Amino acid sequence: MNTESSQVRPEHSPSEGAVVAVTGAASGVGRLLVQRLATPEGSAHLREVVAIDDEFADLRGVTWRIADVCDPGLVSRLGGVDVLVHTADDRSPESRPPQRRARNIRAAQTVLTAAAASGVPRVILVTSTMVYGAAPDNAVPLPENAARVSDNSEGLMGDFAEIEALAERARRAHPSLTVTVVRPAPLVGPAIDSLLSRHFSAPRLLTVKGHEQHWQFCHEEDLASALAFCAVHGVDGRDGVVAVASEGSLSQDEVEGIAGMKHFEVPANLAFGAVRRLHQARITPAAEGELKFLVYPCVVDCATLREAGWKPVHDNEAALASLLESSSGKHALVGRSLGRKEVTITAAGAAGAAAAAIGTAAAIRHLRKRKGG
Repeated sequence: MNTESSQVRPEHSPSEGAVVAVTGAASGVGRLLVQRLATPEGSAHLREVVAIDDEFADLRGVTWRIADVCDPGLVSRLGGVDVLVHTADDRSPESRPPQRRARNIRAAQTVLTAAAASGVPRVILVTSTMVYGAAPDNAVPLPENAARVSDNSEGLMGDFAEIEALAERARRAHPSLTVTVVRPAPLVGPAIDSLLSRHFSAPRLLTVKGHEQHWQFCHEEDLASALAFCAVHGVDGRDGVVAVASEGSLSQDEVEGIAGMKHFEVPANLAFGAVRRLHQARITPAAEGELKFLVYPCVVDCATLREAGWKPVHDNEAALASLLESSSGKHALVGRSLGRKEVTITAAGAAGAAAAAIGTAAAIRHLRKRKGG
């Protein structure tokens, strides 16, 4: 996997002497972004890099401001900030959907309100290409300015749709505030646990009969690089939207060849019906709507960043390799991580196509007992 710095050809005038602040700076993408901004190359046109989180981290060359992004007191920590990049969100499949959504929405709302109140000129929010929706008849690729799909389900797609609605309202309510929404493709990285990574931890890859999947990924290092590029060079995109991903896509056959995995094919009604029942029984965190992104294409043309001169370092093959490395030795069933005993129960059924994705009856009964019925 290529790990050298992303190559860019700046075509926009940088914000000379700007102060860039990052929420969620202690971990994940926020940490990667702060590290990139704090390098001599990254900070060449910056006056200061401000790291915002509710705890310190061992990062040098930055100014720490301790704050909870859900607390309105955040406004007192944004003095002098020119660009605020919000990365402090919850995308964990282990989080309970109602609590996760409440925190994600409250954090985004607090960040936007605090930025407007403290005079921050620009906010960058991070959502996902999930807002385009995954569908069997999607164009490959979708244009970056394709319509956002309305969604109020309990999955992450619903979280992101509501966050983007907040961004639209903030633009109308605060004309002096520029709000840019960055939409990464499904994220991969060494420590990322997601329904996608768990999909590749299953015995076989689920496919829907009569439809071909196309895969597009975004490595977390490329997302950090793209956010830094947008913050420093003022990239905003049409309608304030910027997509980021590896270029192009991989076919299902290409993914299976790289992963050394086989697929099994089931009718759509069987796949979605089974996942719906398992999710309702709290056996799996995967909601029916989220399964669509594992079996139907959602590939986006990242035109804004490409035309601005930014390029990802990781292609889809390298991103998939990182995903496979992070999933190595782990086991999952329909988005649910499995322990050793559960792996033993499902191992015999893994050879069968339906058993590999939907799970054997014995596995379902066992999981229900573990979850208290």
